[in-house]
Amino acid sequence: MFIHENLKGRVAVVTGGGGVLCSDFAKTLARQGAKVAVLDINEAAAQKVADEIKAEGGEASAFSCNVLQKESMQNVRDRILEKYGTCDILLNGAGGNNPKGTTTKETLEECDLVNKDPDVKTFFDLDADGISFVFNLNFLGTLIPTQVFAPDMAKKKNTCIVMITSMNAYRPLTKIPAYSAAKAAVQNFTQFMAVHFADVGIRVNAIAPGFFSTNQNKTLLWNEDGTPTARTGKILAATPMKRFGEPQELEGALLFLCDESYSGFITGTTIAVDGGFNAYSGV
Repeated sequence: MFIHENLKGRVAVVTGGGGVLCSDFAKTLARQGAKVAVLDINEAAAQKVADEIKAEGGEASAFSCNVLQKESMQNVRDRILEKYGTCDILLNGAGGNNPKGTTTKETLEECDLVNKDPDVKTFFDLDADGISFVFNLNFLGTLIPTQVFAPDMAKKKNTCIVMITSMNAYRPLTKIPAYSAAKAAVQNFTQFMAVHFADVGIRVNAIAPGFFSTNQNKTLLWNEDGTPTARTGKILAATPMKRFGEPQELEGALLFLCDESYSGFITGTTIAVDGGFNAYSGV
């Protein structure tokens, strides 16, 4: 692996660090010599990642917290400060979807309005609380950690924030309106923060993963017997590289954005890592 010497000894805070993609981000930064704080609402998941990092010879600690509660984040910030010092790299990776913000079908049909099937959830059945939860988790779940960690970062040199958006940020996917809208907001927020923090030297960029098979989306992509769903067929047909991404294929974008010797004049940018999905018109 290519070594980014600039990242050695830096303090990296990774929210959502117990998840499939963000756990790989945490391990990637640790392999570069960063001291990694793995944050997740699921303490066991965060601890598992920290243990795996330490087993490889890296430095990491797990912290249980709720990105939607400022007091929880402030408590964690204080613990990280005591153990490692102030944050250099903030990776806002916490996010996700909820079935209450998801429709059953991709499009509304007339039959859904007449003699409606009770097992079919249409746009009109979407739960407001579910929509709010998804939006808050993805948007406020980046705003609150940034409010907590950025004041320390503004007092240092060569600090950066990396946001995690999605292909949904460019064009909404069917069935998941709450998640799509939230990720679009995160991408817009990335640009806002890039401008807002420019004078204090915090660079803010985003990675927009294409389609990766994770725990979050497995029920949309795979049937119970392990065969691909019709949705998987559509995704792969619209992805020029004709496959799902692998978590390690996001590592290069992450290290590029974190190391100022490569990206010191880059802020407010989103890098799509999507196998060509966003470039393909379908014809």
